[in-house]
Amino acid sequence: MTAQLERPVMVEQQPDHPHDAQPGWWRSWWHRHRRTLCWVGPLTLLAAVLSLVNMTGAPQRIDDEGTYTAQAWAILHLHELTHYTYWYDHPPLGWIQIAAWTGLTGGFDRYSTAVAAGREAMVVAHLVSVVLVWVLARRLGMRRPAAGLATLIMAVSPLSVQFSRTVYLDNVAVPWALGSFVLAMSRRNQLAAFAGSALCFGVAVLSKETFALLLPFLVWQLWRSAHPSSRRYTLSVAASLFALIVAGYVAFALVKGEVLPGSNRVSLLSGVAFQLLQRQGSGSVFEASTQAGRSVRVWLTLDSVLPWLTIASVAIGLFVRRLRPLAALVGFSILVVLKPGYLPVPYVIALIPFAALLVAGVADTAFRDRRRATRLTAAVVALAAAVAAVPLWGTQLRGLLRADLDRPLAQAEHYIDTQVPHDQRLLVDDAAWTDLVRDGFARTNVVWYYKADTDPAVERRSPNGWKDYDYILVTQALRRSAGTMPVVDTALRNATRVAQYGSGEQQVAVYQVHAEGASVASQIADRDAAARPSAGRALAANPRLELSGAARKALASGAVDSRLITLLATLSADHRLRITSFPTVDGEYGPARSVRLTADRSVLRAAEAQVEPFRPDRVVQHDGVLTLGFALTSAADLLPSPTS
Repeated sequence: MTAQLERPVMVEQQPDHPHDAQPGWWRSWWHRHRRTLCWVGPLTLLAAVLSLVNMTGAPQRIDDEGTYTAQAWAILHLHELTHYTYWYDHPPLGWIQIAAWTGLTGGFDRYSTAVAAGREAMVVAHLVSVVLVWVLARRLGMRRPAAGLATLIMAVSPLSVQFSRTVYLDNVAVPWALGSFVLAMSRRNQLAAFAGSALCFGVAVLSKETFALLLPFLVWQLWRSAHPSSRRYTLSVAASLFALIVAGYVAFALVKGEVLPGSNRVSLLSGVAFQLLQRQGSGSVFEASTQAGRSVRVWLTLDSVLPWLTIASVAIGLFVRRLRPLAALVGFSILVVLKPGYLPVPYVIALIPFAALLVAGVADTAFRDRRRATRLTAAVVALAAAVAAVPLWGTQLRGLLRADLDRPLAQAEHYIDTQVPHDQRLLVDDAAWTDLVRDGFARTNVVWYYKADTDPAVERRSPNGWKDYDYILVTQALRRSAGTMPVVDTALRNATRVAQYGSGEQQVAVYQVHAEGASVASQIADRDAAARPSAGRALAANPRLELSGAARKALASGAVDSRLITLLATLSADHRLRITSFPTVDGEYGPARSVRLTADRSVLRAAEAQVEPFRPDRVVQHDGVLTLGFALTSAADLLPSPTS
């Protein structure tokens, strides 16, 4: 007897609520990652607050920030790679990324200073780096509290906060470098992950070439992570992709015919030779007067806890297998600081995230140790570090969040924009270059002081050397460069200070250059200063002038410009004048160059009818008050000598 078995028909029952049977992907994702988000979310928010609050106030803008921002601005507005001749001092990918962010978000239109737009891009890069520090910590096998510690250090350390909001190419490179290490530690889909790691590291190196120092440690990590059966293939692919990216930079120079040095042209080899062989050394880090010594002192002032914890963690981390490549990377980076030669000021930026990871990794290892003594020692060290860090970090963070260190430079820029005629030629710190060009000064008339002695194109536009410049914006960077730039140094020796803002390292001053020479200009100024009091007293005695007490005092003390004295004497011949004040410009040296008086339109017309140099450059009438003002450029020997 044969039995035939039939498979029963399966009837799929639809649930009453389909969304209950098959939860949305986001619910599943949230279920898997909710604990991570509870750690990363608040820490990233904290990093954003610390980075964005007072972002434009501290630290004061510096020359390098202005350079990279101006290069990004040039890409968007001048359609050129830089605002001066590109000479391969750095690969351009870093400021291309800054240009991409500011262009997509309208950054240059949203801030009063161009550097502020660049700083916003740095904050974005920093927040990405903060998240990647967490991811890398987890890839290193750290528990969530330890990963949170690494992320907290990255977010809160004043050293990290100050340098991460400063426009340095290093900040652009950091997230790419961290991303390359994250992908290098992948255990799944290693071919794609290692290829991505190579691509990320190539972008990091072409954003800031000094990140190439991390290459041996990335290779070490790739070798350790690679599965033995596919190691040769995956590493070969990664190496090929990295070489291809770097070769793209060489190809860029090759297409332009600028690989090899030649007469009157820039070249890739010349730029590389300058960076590696020709840069002036920074001196010893143990000497406070050297650039290297000043840099390290700034680092330790901002955070004196993290560096010492890092050094101790290197010694311990080298004996922990999972931390060994990281400890070697950090240890090598510290040795580079100690070596003779050139030490870039932002060098520490690349070190901060890896130092944070190493400190947290060593702490995680210590607290996992089975020995009670080890855990107790780790707890004591952690408590001592916290007790030391809280007040020190609090003091530095308070300054970063509240101090307006950039105000002197902003005031000086405003002074130049409103008081200096826009046809004058300026030698400026690059931090102000973009702002002054946006204010209406011709691009060729605003010269970054470094280029006055080094750029042939700039030298061709200045056949008379220093005499072709009218004003100098003097910042701390220019003061430190004194004695190294003949054109700028000579111009300063033949210039007089006309305005000053701030004090100490934040002091910014505006100087007027005298083509006739400092001695001649000084003699003219002395004669003018001697003649103004007597001429002012004579004018104050004029019965056709009604003066306020302050105005009379200003005339009698010689605090009024000679052109203004002469103009008022001329106008009083036909008009009765009621003078309320002689306004001065904040921060300016020298006599008042404007007057406020009550007068009708006939006085206005009479003032505008004057001939040079007595015709005022600014004439404003509002609500019956007439303001007459003269430009900063002064005329010579207009008043009779008091002894004549």
